[in-house]
Amino acid sequence: MYYIDYHTHTLLSPDGNAPLSAMAEAAVAAGLSQLCVTDHYDRIMEHGGIAPDYDWGPALEQFRAALPAFRDKLVLRFGIEYGSAPFDPDYARRMLSQPELDFVIGSLHNMSPEQGGEDFYFLSYDRPETCYAALDDYFASMLRLVELPETYDILGHIIYPLRYMPPEIRLDRYQDAIDTVLRRVVETGRGIELNTYCGKTIEPWRPILERYRDCGGELITVGSDAHYPERVGLGLPEAYALLRDTGFRYVTVYDKHIPTQMAL
Repeated sequence: MYYIDYHTHTLLSPDGNAPLSAMAEAAVAAGLSQLCVTDHYDRIMEHGGIAPDYDWGPALEQFRAALPAFRDKLVLRFGIEYGSAPFDPDYARRMLSQPELDFVIGSLHNMSPEQGGEDFYFLSYDRPETCYAALDDYFASMLRLVELPETYDILGHIIYPLRYMPPEIRLDRYQDAIDTVLRRVVETGRGIELNTYCGKTIEPWRPILERYRDCGGELITVGSDAHYPERVGLGLPEAYALLRDTGFRYVTVYDKHIPTQMAL
């Protein structure tokens, strides 16, 4: 099986833990064929406000150092998880022109600046109305993000805020917005990811995957969202099984933003 993990974080992410070498060793031990490092950069800071400009130097240095050691063991790809592109698209375009970049996850981790810019992780979800207010803002921002296809290769963890919310919160009221998002992803030649959240979120992806297929979607990556070596690859076998069950035949890998389909 050609297992890929296209959503991983090293110590260069604010919430990361280990160097790329340790994450790659874990990928080899887990039987992966490809690992893409996608350290965070969010243009909006955790509690709102514009973040300082990104320095590519440490990420490039880490990646270049790891390549020779794993050349015969694992395909390594250089990526980034870029958050909040709709809130400063000109900067996103400039930053993501980095020529060594293989892959970009376009994500939203924060409320819009108009709503304070707080990271979803820090919000209170004690009442349904606060949950749905956050989701209203989240999907409004996502509709803006998909109009910036030059700022991402795949759309990151579409169901992201649900990981912090009570299980009774559902996305039924957002189906029209989700369908619009997925159609636009397909029209612009971009893709989505199945984010396993380290094996904790598999089955909740089924309705998204079914709707994506109905929209003609084919390009899809799988990622664990691992921030620790021991979590690399968690949930991949279950994710691949769900992809097959929902009609997908391939996962997608990237080299300098060019997608290639690998059979499941």
